[in-house]
Amino acid sequence: MPVITLYWDELERMVGVDRNTILKKLPMLGCDIERIADDHLDVEFFPNRPDLYSVEGVARALRGFLDIEFGYRDYKVNEGNWKIYVDESVLSVRPRITGCIVRNIHVNEELLRSIIQIQEDLHWTIGRNRRKMAIGIHDLNRVNFPLHYTAVDENFSFVPLDFDRDMSVKEILEAHPKGQEYGFILENSEKYPMIIDAKDEVISFPPVINAEKTRVREGTSGLFIDVTGFDENVDKALRILTAMFADRGGVIESVEIIYPDRVERTPDMTPEKMNVSKREIFSLLGFTLNDDELRLALGRMRYGFEIGDDEVTVTIPPYRADVMHPWDVIEDIAIGYGYDRIAARYPQTPGVGREHEWNNLKDIVKEIMIGLGFTEVITFTLTNERTMYEYMNRTARPWDDYTPVMHPLTEEHTVLRTHILPKLIELLRHNKHEAMPQRIFEVGDVVVNTKNRLSLAACVTHSRANFAEIRSVVQAVMHELDIEWEAQESDDRAFIKGRRADIIVRGKKVGVFGELHPEVLERFEITMPVVGFELELSKLFNTGILI
Repeated sequence: MPVITLYWDELERMVGVDRNTILKKLPMLGCDIERIADDHLDVEFFPNRPDLYSVEGVARALRGFLDIEFGYRDYKVNEGNWKIYVDESVLSVRPRITGCIVRNIHVNEELLRSIIQIQEDLHWTIGRNRRKMAIGIHDLNRVNFPLHYTAVDENFSFVPLDFDRDMSVKEILEAHPKGQEYGFILENSEKYPMIIDAKDEVISFPPVINAEKTRVREGTSGLFIDVTGFDENVDKALRILTAMFADRGGVIESVEIIYPDRVERTPDMTPEKMNVSKREIFSLLGFTLNDDELRLALGRMRYGFEIGDDEVTVTIPPYRADVMHPWDVIEDIAIGYGYDRIAARYPQTPGVGREHEWNNLKDIVKEIMIGLGFTEVITFTLTNERTMYEYMNRTARPWDDYTPVMHPLTEEHTVLRTHILPKLIELLRHNKHEAMPQRIFEVGDVVVNTKNRLSLAACVTHSRANFAEIRSVVQAVMHELDIEWEAQESDDRAFIKGRRADIIVRGKKVGVFGELHPEVLERFEITMPVVGFELELSKLFNTGILI
């Protein structure tokens, strides 16, 4: 989770209270104070509140929570005469771009520090390490509008940030520190996104590096912000940045984005509204609040509100990227009311907790795999049909074999995983530039036909990985679990024919292992041989007891 450094001098000035009050109230907003120093404190926030990744956002939240400011703030955006033309060539590479202008802003050391911090934290969280979204912040006085967002080939050159000479795109990806760090995002691309101004000078090569020409320095008085990516995360990030600079006193102007088939104007700071049932509020909280208490709680959390007889209509601040469901609002009501005011009480249905039997089995399996030289990883349970089946040369039917997600927010998370092995291979793809060999495993839940099952999977990759190596690993695992087994010929098309086998226990298939098929490796963009296995522990054990 992001750890934000907040400097006492600017935080106390922006909030208007002393540090003792801040230290007392800050954890109530849902954060952990990691370190307190004479000139700063380090605070860890949950990833669901990216609007708190800057001193401006934290100060805004504290001013509401401490009743210094109350309720919803309307962020004014003046209509600007700034244009960005989007070329059709970039739509298949990185199709979305938004932007805004910030005037009457004085960039000093503390603002520059805040810009760098929130930019990197948003890249890491909302941007998924710049894959989904990347931000560029530029000196407005060095940018010549209108801009063109286009795609270029690898021989195109410009002067990147921190350099004093022209470098081609190819050279930047190979030699520039940021190119080496983020070049994987554009791997195998034939075209590369580029933002070029009216004088045919580059201002940004997203998501890798800005141009040296538009570097922001102390004393800069105007900013142009671009955000590029693929989906609504682009808009979320821009709204957070817009609120941040507006809180600093900046005057915001919109930018017209001209696509081949449509025109957009950004940023859109129009708030969304949501109706929340009072009955649901009181049911989830476990106690009732009168209308005045609801007003106070919502106002402290910077919502607008209209309180009716049966429901509350809230106006959601545009920088709140995390409010997607009435329960998100109810959680904020609890925070605004004060967790410290909620009396502790025993539950009406008492019970005694104990460790689940599966956890004991997991610990045993983890110890075995670590003893065999493997490193444990944890991947997401949410995935997609492409990774789980198409890339693996496998087929499956919704509901019969796997559980789809209704109304998925992204195309990457559309189903619950039925196997762990594809997720491990996907992880190898992201780490293929790291040292070899790589030996990873995961033990966790899969969901088959809407039912949770426990599975163990492992992968090995290096230049000489082969069937014999992974068979010896399976043999060692089964020996340590004291299970007799045999290998039979498999028809799993994820593996190479003749170098694959099913794991059979008491006549029943409980797993598979072998060398991954070249077609599978090609789809995952892996050049090294990969061997792996997956073992369905829930077919072998019933609540931790061998069947």
